[in-house]
Amino acid sequence: MSNRMRRSLHLARWLLPGLGVKRWLVLAVLGAALFVNGVSRYLTDEGTSLRINEFVDWLVADFFPPGYLSWGFMITGALLVALGIWRWLNAIVTAVAPYGTENVIDAIRERQLNRGYRIVAVGGGTGLSTMLRGLKRITTNLTAVVTVSDDGGSSGRLQKELGVLPPGDIRNCLVALADDEALVTELFRYRFQEGEGLTGHSFGNLFLAAMTGVTGNFDEAIKVSSRVLNVKGRVLPSTLAVARLVARLSDGRVVEGESRITEARGTIEEVSLDPPFAAPLDEVIAAIREADAIILGPGSLYTSIMPNLLVDRIGREIEASSAVKVYVCNVMTQPGETDGYTASAHVRALLQGSGGKICDVVIVNDELPRKLREAYAEEGQLPVAIDDEALRALGVKVVRANVISETVTVRHDSDRLAAVVVGIIDEAVAERASYVRFRQNPTPAATA
Repeated sequence: MSNRMRRSLHLARWLLPGLGVKRWLVLAVLGAALFVNGVSRYLTDEGTSLRINEFVDWLVADFFPPGYLSWGFMITGALLVALGIWRWLNAIVTAVAPYGTENVIDAIRERQLNRGYRIVAVGGGTGLSTMLRGLKRITTNLTAVVTVSDDGGSSGRLQKELGVLPPGDIRNCLVALADDEALVTELFRYRFQEGEGLTGHSFGNLFLAAMTGVTGNFDEAIKVSSRVLNVKGRVLPSTLAVARLVARLSDGRVVEGESRITEARGTIEEVSLDPPFAAPLDEVIAAIREADAIILGPGSLYTSIMPNLLVDRIGREIEASSAVKVYVCNVMTQPGETDGYTASAHVRALLQGSGGKICDVVIVNDELPRKLREAYAEEGQLPVAIDDEALRALGVKVVRANVISETVTVRHDSDRLAAVVVGIIDEAVAERASYVRFRQNPTPAATA
């Protein structure tokens, strides 16, 4: 890329919405106009005339008609004012920023993100991390509340062998919210393929386990890891208690352990924690109370989302929150967990499991998978049917949108889903503002 093109792109970044450059440019132009007008009025009041116009007309009369000078001077003046202010800003920024203006623009962009909506995302698995990856480009006021009931794979082995809470879902969210998903995040994802005792473990899981031993507790290990990855937002376990997920099936069987629940291939009637009481983190409760929006999912209904709601107080705090509460419904059914479930069945299970009204809006995908639908059907997974009337009967608003992408799997698209989520929050905030204005200034008919 040529230096001229780089300079052009660099200049264009100053014109991004919200940076504040244009408003000050307009203010400077207005100030210059007022100053010139003030000087002109003062000279007129004093009876002084500099006769500048006549002098300039005499100078240019031999080249072109003086009548064109008005527009010529206005355009030239505006360009000079803009150039002067631009060079002034550039000089100041260059003086205070040893690495040039690029870092300053990034810092301004960071400040914009810091002013974004306060969003709490509740869940686990790959679905939650996928959504976080899109939301971090819109706001850094993100809090991921993540389940720690996973007892399978590397996470389960570390829990059994070292006594640490399962770090797998936490690791995925840390990687998703990392500032640069490059070398360090690939390192956290790296899974050992050989080595006695190492096979199957991911480096990120081992790092979190080691950091737990160094810091003495799991939540502090997450905070340190967040600093290493320069995470945009926060990742919090829903609880620090060691609790096993238990499912009661319709045939009377009781299955213990998250990894065994889907393997049981039965119809789940209820899930609970053993022991039943698990205290939430204080930061989780504070985040829920301060949130503009609380997003449930996407993720496995009974093994990723529900375990968080079973933690003491979390369900009640979500219900009591004034934030807009959104459930991102799964795209496909999950064998052994949600076989035959419609969208309303997902929502109904959430409401019954939490014991409260924790959902105002449900996002459902209205674009059926095309490439991989047959492959999923062979595995017993089908698109979740959208039953609008049943959803409305549960008191939730239905938002249909194309929020998926198909690669080797069918999953939510980070950017599409984030855009839909923010659109829902925008609408909720606007409605709330309109309601407040109406309450403050009721019409005569309303007060009669």
